[in-house]
Amino acid sequence: MAYFPNVDKIKYEGTKTENPFAFRHYDPDEVIEGKTMKEHLRFAVAWWHTLTQDGSDPFGAPTNIRTWITDDPMQTSKNRVEAGFEFFEKLGVEYFCFHDVDIAPEGDSLEEFLANLDEITDLIKEKMDQTGIKLLWNTANMFTNPRFVHGAASSSNADVFAYSAAQVKKGLEISKKLGGKNYVFWGGREGYESLLNTDLPLEQDNIARFFHMAVDYAKEIKHDVQFLIEPKPLEPSKHQYDYDAATTMAFLQKYDLTDYFKLNLEANHATLAGHTFEHEITVARSYNALGSLDANQGDVLLGWDTDEFPTNIYDTTLAMYQVLENGGIAPGGINFDAKVRRSSFEMEDLFLAHIAGMDTFARGLKAAAKLKEDGFFTKELDRRYASYKTGIGKAIIDGKENLSSLADYALEHDQIKNQSNHLELLKSRLNDYLV
Repeated sequence: MAYFPNVDKIKYEGTKTENPFAFRHYDPDEVIEGKTMKEHLRFAVAWWHTLTQDGSDPFGAPTNIRTWITDDPMQTSKNRVEAGFEFFEKLGVEYFCFHDVDIAPEGDSLEEFLANLDEITDLIKEKMDQTGIKLLWNTANMFTNPRFVHGAASSSNADVFAYSAAQVKKGLEISKKLGGKNYVFWGGREGYESLLNTDLPLEQDNIARFFHMAVDYAKEIKHDVQFLIEPKPLEPSKHQYDYDAATTMAFLQKYDLTDYFKLNLEANHATLAGHTFEHEITVARSYNALGSLDANQGDVLLGWDTDEFPTNIYDTTLAMYQVLENGGIAPGGINFDAKVRRSSFEMEDLFLAHIAGMDTFARGLKAAAKLKEDGFFTKELDRRYASYKTGIGKAIIDGKENLSSLADYALEHDQIKNQSNHLELLKSRLNDYLV
């Protein structure tokens, strides 16, 4: 059965096309800085938003028309596998991502859930073998079910900690089975509502214990996987322990986990933390911890995690510049953790939304490559920090100065003259690169 019979394989047709089911900017074979767009961008589709999300919100019932839904949860899950791989192939993406509960119903017991996962992942593996489409990453949903009301690894209930361990154990086994290169932790309930009844050190210690257990089990089953943490500051928890990139790196350093974990950064989560996507990527890069990206955008007027498809070229340009400076993002990728708007409820809207996001990132990649080629940022940084290239600045960098020697220098050079940043000019010139 074809779930998208009216949509052919999406092709690159350039900016003059009037075909809405065509790429205007994303040419997977176009070579930029020695690699094709396809290799640079490594696009992935999020199973949850594309195949399970129903269009409901806190104020309204589902609106999405989805022909794979039946009254039987397992049959619906099987239909989603068929629909998903048809969608991936027609869209031309090589990767997908999922939570465990996205692909299989939980049933009435943990045993039933694990059996359902086995059955569905058998089908997924068949499709992967047939199509060559790969698993970018998978993760365990340890936030939706009421059992996680107090958290998962951070829960005050040790039984919940154990249940969470069973989910992650199975998740790692599935990752190995499907050839996954990354495994993600998103602590959707790993935080607190009030410190009045929270043992914060114990909860963070327990999360670290949990992560070390995951690392040990991956070694035990001989699964060479990159672990990723996805920071988010709030929502659903009042304060989540993986608040942002810097907070998460401090946690990883404290608990000796930096050799095993990198970051999966989401644009809308950066917004909620009061940062830009570019900021979070730059922080991760500074720790050599840029792992993967979740592509979306938020609405700054609404102030919550709206998970819109990315269409802001300015943001994607600055994000892709950091990716290029990082030397790429493999084995991670760019996963569209984005959902169609509630009013975009037709099946074909899934294609239109992904095309928009892919074209926007393609434009960002091209602009970033041009910025890099022209040395736009490096020239400005060289100018601004020129005082550290010679004289006293170079001596500071070389470790040849101390407080006493610097104090003596300052006494002789106390008439300081700064240079203007000309920041407005810089921003104006940057706009010329947005293609």
